Amino acid sequence: MRDGRVPGSAHRRAGARSLALALTLTACGTTASPERVTLPPGASFAAVTDTLAAHGIIGSRFWFTLLARARGADRSVRAGIYEFAPGLSPWKVLDILEAGDEVATRFTVPEGLTIPEVAALAEQKLGMPADSVEAAARDSVAATETLGFPVRSFEGFLRPETYSLRLGTKAPELVRVMAEGFKSAWKPAWDPRLESLGWTKAQLVTFASIVEGEARVDDERETIAGVYHNRLRIGMALQADPTVQYAIFLATGKRKPRLFTKDYQFPSPYNTYLNPGLPPGPVNSPGLRSIEASLYPAKVPYLYFVAGPDGRHVFSRTYDEHLRAIARVRQRR
Repeated sequence: MRDGRVPGSAHRRAGARSLALALTLTACGTTASPERVTLPPGASFAAVTDTLAAHGIIGSRFWFTLLARARGADRSVRAGIYEFAPGLSPWKVLDILEAGDEVATRFTVPEGLTIPEVAALAEQKLGMPADSVEAAARDSVAATETLGFPVRSFEGFLRPETYSLRLGTKAPELVRVMAEGFKSAWKPAWDPRLESLGWTKAQLVTFASIVEGEARVDDERETIAGVYHNRLRIGMALQADPTVQYAIFLATGKRKPRLFTKDYQFPSPYNTYLNPGLPPGPVNSPGLRSIEASLYPAKVPYLYFVAGPDGRHVFSRTYDEHLRAIARVRQRR
């Protein structure tokens, strides 16, 4: 103000700070370790005060209420789950409550997981029922609306990442946040490249999920992608083990890390030994490295590869070379 007067709200806040300083010694909490508190929606400030006092976060209900009224905070406390460190001043406690500074938990999802595996991880780490996560992730209508293009489910589009989530996050919100992560990570520069390949985003992610499933060493992703691009170009079946493993996983609920000859005849539209071209959808959620490798594969002459005991692959141009490579790998094993 030009005349030097303090506006009413600022005056009240300054007065509240003075009161807070005067009351610090009598109103500090007694907790000796971090305390987690749930404040339900619609709770009165008196109920909030009672909860804080019961957890030892504040000392005096009377002085805490007086301070809150002095700064106008008794009508702006937000519901939620909060964690309070030991020895916080009443002023700081009100800061946290007014800001809605809720507790967040970190949830890390590695590359290459399927919907059931993400659901099991959410149950383990977040206490979220796995069946509710899986149901939300299988919702084709929600997936198509969220992603903006037609898909069967959120399979392949739950971005592998570390997320900071509010405690109490529900399954549909978790799935939406992960799918929004996929959308936010999409680079506009990929669009013309995708168009040049003649693929949709769903087809790209399907291809990238195969690369993700095969790659054990980061610097081989572009070469593996190059092999599969070569197979598609000449009309050769992809013959990708991750698609057979996914087909078996869908049918049995168990991932089979090692395939046997009979497994390659497993009847499923996802089995790329039996069906030409790409499978109906992604077989896991690929990371950005696999997506980029699928967009920009290495130009290689290879059509075959076999994994060695160290996780690296031996790449071959012809089937005869491939058979010899298999024999060498078996000897090393």
